[in-house]
Amino acid sequence: MKYNVNKKGYYGEFGGAYIPEMLYPNVEELRQKYLEVMYEDSFQKEFNQLLKDYVGRPSPLYFAKRLSEKYNTKVYLKREDLNHTGAHKVNNTIGQILMAKKLGKNRIIAETGAGQHGVATATVCALMGIKCIVYMGEIDIARQAPNVARMKMLGAEVRPALSGSRTLKDATNEAIRDWINNPVDTHYIIGSAIGPHPYPDMVTRFQSVISEEIKWQLKEKEGRENPDYVVACIGGGSNAAGTYYHFLENEEVGIIAVEAAGKGIDSGESAATSKLGSEGIIHGCKTLLMQTPDGQITEPYSISAGLDYPGVGPMHSHLYKSGRGEFYSVTDDEAMTAGLELSQLEGIIPAIETSHALAIFDHKKFKKDDIVVISLSGRGDKDLDTYIDYFKLK
Repeated sequence: MKYNVNKKGYYGEFGGAYIPEMLYPNVEELRQKYLEVMYEDSFQKEFNQLLKDYVGRPSPLYFAKRLSEKYNTKVYLKREDLNHTGAHKVNNTIGQILMAKKLGKNRIIAETGAGQHGVATATVCALMGIKCIVYMGEIDIARQAPNVARMKMLGAEVRPALSGSRTLKDATNEAIRDWINNPVDTHYIIGSAIGPHPYPDMVTRFQSVISEEIKWQLKEKEGRENPDYVVACIGGGSNAAGTYYHFLENEEVGIIAVEAAGKGIDSGESAATSKLGSEGIIHGCKTLLMQTPDGQITEPYSISAGLDYPGVGPMHSHLYKSGRGEFYSVTDDEAMTAGLELSQLEGIIPAIETSHALAIFDHKKFKKDDIVVISLSGRGDKDLDTYIDYFKLK
């Protein structure tokens, strides 16, 4: 079975481009040109140079000695938290801003939940001198205030989404409306491996630098390219897609996806799409999403602003349905405890999104000689208030 995207933009039965007619020219232009542009020598040269000198790649592959001792297995952390802007998001925004320039676009829009993608987009727009508008749910604006301040300091305009649950999916809706109204000069930088084809594939390819580095870094450290398991948290799923990419077709490497169960899978306050979702269309692609029997999207919930999305990227839906990926649902409590544990065992404060992946040890026992690589997708500065409130650290 093939786990990557096919020529029509599908991962198995998931993906495609389900879009209003008015968006067709924008998406079609991108579909026709993205691979050709992306693999031009001049594009690759500029992309790789910026990843090295601006983002600070390669990000380290760190052997977590005390965590490994506690769980009696070999745990490596892929340190995406050490990238400029503090998360994996910038790998994709660097690629997409270069793509926008090649396509002659001079206005950028984006959506953001936790604010990391908004910051990464505002960052590259400042770098390239391009106008930037970021849509963000009103609730997320309140709970991610430091990131909102960063976006504004970088020169971006932050527009609140005031409808629905006023979180990520609503911000995405607003961004899509904007794009329909400004088709000629605007490029929409989607931050997750979601959206109409070619977005999931394009975002994944830009993020695949993560698994590319894991291979040669592991070879240096362990004498082999392939770990036994790669683990990542999934919301829309771009850090996971990048972490899995170079291992997808190698079935010896176990793929583990960790999603947000919120207050429990059956609590009514959850974002565990694999367990609660069914096939449907969201934001331009066919995927698994949480919905009512008559197709209305259910409000997701997670303590983590980056994981409370009602769907998951089409690649991950395919990995789940085909059985290639193991999917685990982690509660708020498990994630918060895992985040505190990493902080106190390794001196690394992770983003709450990442803390979900770190909670894998509550759910799965690994062998002593297993090499487990966890994507440390972001740092926890943005979440300190949430950690403080949860653990009453004041």
